[in-house]
Amino acid sequence: MEIANDKSWSALIVDDDAGVRQSLRLCLEAAGGRILGVGAGAAALEALERSAYDLVFLDLWLGAESGLELLPQILRRQPHTAVILITAFATFESAVQAIKAGAVDYIPKPFTPDQVRLAAERVLQARRLEARVGELEERLGELDAESFFDTENPAFRAFLQTAGRAAASDAVVLLRGESGTGKNVMARWIRDRSARHAGAFVGVNCPALSTELMSSTLFGHRKGAFTGAVADAVGKVQEAEGGTLFLDEVGDLSLDAQARLLRFLNDRTYERLGEAAERRADVRLIAATNRPLEEEVRAGRFREDLFYRLNVLSLHLPALRERPEDLLPLAGHYLRFFSSRMGRPGLRLTPAAEDAIASHGWPGNLRELRNAIERAAILSPSQELGPADLGLTHAKGAPEAAVGSLVSLEAIEREHIARVIPQAPTLEAAARILGIDATTLQRKRKRYGLV
Repeated sequence: MEIANDKSWSALIVDDDAGVRQSLRLCLEAAGGRILGVGAGAAALEALERSAYDLVFLDLWLGAESGLELLPQILRRQPHTAVILITAFATFESAVQAIKAGAVDYIPKPFTPDQVRLAAERVLQARRLEARVGELEERLGELDAESFFDTENPAFRAFLQTAGRAAASDAVVLLRGESGTGKNVMARWIRDRSARHAGAFVGVNCPALSTELMSSTLFGHRKGAFTGAVADAVGKVQEAEGGTLFLDEVGDLSLDAQARLLRFLNDRTYERLGEAAERRADVRLIAATNRPLEEEVRAGRFREDLFYRLNVLSLHLPALRERPEDLLPLAGHYLRFFSSRMGRPGLRLTPAAEDAIASHGWPGNLRELRNAIERAAILSPSQELGPADLGLTHAKGAPEAAVGSLVSLEAIEREHIARVIPQAPTLEAAARILGIDATTLQRKRKRYGLV
């Protein structure tokens, strides 16, 4: 019987007795694991340099070599792995010593298959719960507010059907679309419907990384690899082992990081910065971008070969203006969510507010709508939210904000900022295009609900 119905886990067996290694291997493989057995400490450390493991079964004595002395070296190389000690010389003192050294459990020899499976299952379930709690804490406050999959729009329904088929595969997915269309939420939706739904979901916001740290963040580094690398560090690829790695705004990756990512996509191998040892990882990649990568390729800012590797399954999220049937249901959903969150039951939209929502172009897409509703729920003194509470002062049928149209300068500025930001590679670049500093741009984004 498989452990927790999940095959995306691995274990390293370190025991100098070939018979014990074989028994453990057969037991754990029957439970669904990917297993490697080695007979000495040096071989164990070499294996840990090449691949990540969820579990390590470590004999207390490897001939004349002490497993307790090897244990800290294992944890230095892979701090997140769980070490279970096995020994024929079980005493209370040795068990306490093992736990103090960092082991999570202790199995005496001779052991039964059920003992081994139970020990592995306890550890794996605890790790999954820790990862799930961390993920839910990260998503707390946005999960319900970003639920936009109930749709009356035929095009979006067709999109979700295609995305569902993509989720069932293990191929690379490239999510494309304007800023604010919900690409990060879509990435989680795909993960949740994939065979890796129980695995980790590790997100990387590429624009937030400096050029110098991109490769290190993705693939890890050894101590001394560069100035400031005071200790070994695992990368996001290793953190996502057995699960899904999401690269948000992949078009912002440096050329060095692009080269390393291409190699990883080609053969699932990579190297940490500062070391020559080749590592292997079992990770599914989902990438997202709001930039026209074809133009980035022509400009020499994005590798053509990487573009083709990412563009295997390309899904284009529609803009909110292309989903008019969903505008008011989404607004109502956000309003219910924030009414509950702010402790203001009974908040409602006036007919004029609904007209304004239906007629607005929403260049900031779902993010803009969500922010407008949240701001109104916080600041409006009334239970009835009107167009002014939402920052929408034009009535239905009023002209769209464009140069020469009969709208305020403020409306023109807001529309212009909302259109420039998705086209610029960074917010700093957008500020330079607009002729203002980054602080002013951030203030205007907050004012206009474009954050």
